[in-house]
Amino acid sequence: MRVERHQFETEADRLVEAARREGVTLRLLGALAFARHCPAHRHLQERLGRRYTDIDFAAYGRDAGKIRNLLAREGYVEDPQIYVDSEGSRLVLEHPRTRLHLDVFLDKLEFSHTIWWKGRLERDDPTIPLAEMLLQKMQIVQINEKDVIDTIMLLSEHPLGDSDDETVNIALVAGLCAKDWGLWRTVTMNLDKVRQLAHSYDGLSVDEKARVAEQVDTALSRIEAEPKSLGWKLRAKVGDRKKWYRDVGELAPMAGEH
Repeated sequence: MRVERHQFETEADRLVEAARREGVTLRLLGALAFARHCPAHRHLQERLGRRYTDIDFAAYGRDAGKIRNLLAREGYVEDPQIYVDSEGSRLVLEHPRTRLHLDVFLDKLEFSHTIWWKGRLERDDPTIPLAEMLLQKMQIVQINEKDVIDTIMLLSEHPLGDSDDETVNIALVAGLCAKDWGLWRTVTMNLDKVRQLAHSYDGLSVDEKARVAEQVDTALSRIEAEPKSLGWKLRAKVGDRKKWYRDVGELAPMAGEH
């Protein structure tokens, strides 16, 4: 049974609203979040023939019980082993009738690097904040075209700044990178890949390509200007001689695209 894009979108909105009514913070991430927060550029996903494979949410671990109860009432069945294997940082559920698959990341997103939600999920609605949307993609060492296209959508549609109000909080991104050389290494590497792909991508106009390049340059300049911690400087001396990221294969199997 194939689930259409609009069915994913409708169900995601419904579940976020159901959680809100119960006082639970539930936010979208993944491809659905980019389509929702970048409506003027969602055609770039469609041009790729992008199909949603699941609905990804961010939430706080303190709400895990409430989320389980809510989703059980909505007909979703949990795979409890994933929660155990992830040490309480992830819920994976599926609806037996619709076959819709849900992934709920509790307190953090943990793939090549770890992105923490603490105190951040309330800053935006119904998605995670734009800074975390950028980091979600830029922390992936084995980045693919879909990840780059999502990032192009984000940088095309939203300004960079020092706040979260319809703005990519590049000050927050720079601060995190200044404390963690490994994250800095991956984020800056991937931003450069975004610039390169945008330049050669025929789905963008000349002005759109220039906009992405300008945004990437601004982001990289802000990240480089941020004063680095002592730990960052010590790790930088080792550089690429030591592995600076986590292999995704070291984690519980991922479902869908994030």
